[in-house]
Amino acid sequence: MVYRCELLDRPAQPALVIRARAPVEKLPQVLGPAWGAIMGYAGQLGVWPSGAPFVAYLNMDMADLDLEIGFPFAGSPAGRGEILASEIRGGRAATCLHIGPYDRLTAAYAALGDWMKAEGHTPTGVAYEFYLNDPQTTAPDALQTQIVFPLQ
Repeated sequence: MVYRCELLDRPAQPALVIRARAPVEKLPQVLGPAWGAIMGYAGQLGVWPSGAPFVAYLNMDMADLDLEIGFPFAGSPAGRGEILASEIRGGRAATCLHIGPYDRLTAAYAALGDWMKAEGHTPTGVAYEFYLNDPQTTAPDALQTQIVFPLQ
C-alpha cells in the first residue's frame, strides 16, 4: 500500500480516557472493555463523543504498551474513578491513513516514520491511532485507521 503522509494542525480536544498497560497481543481484550466503560459513563453524563475512538500510545514497547484509550468530547466532561479527563494534544502533527487490517499497521508506521525523517520532523514520542470505522461491521480490508504523531 502507498501511504500519503502529510502535516496537519490539530486543535487540542478534551477526552475521556482509561489509562492501561498491556502487551500488543492483549490489545483486543483491553480496548473494547475500556471503550465500553467510557461510553457507559458518558451516557450517565448525557454526553456523546465528538469523534472517533482512539488510543494514545505513550511508548512503543510492544511487550508493555502504556496507553490512553478513549474518545474525544466537545465539552470537558469530568472523569470518575478509572475514567480520566484528558486531552488529545493539539498543534502540528504528521499523519497518514491506513486502510486494511490492524495487523498490517506496522507498514503505515514505517512509511510515516520514513517520511518524517526525510522531511526533518521530530515526533514527540506519543502516537495516536483513530479508528474511523467499526471492526464489527467493516471487513478487515476496509478498516480505516488514522495514525497521528504530534511534532516537537
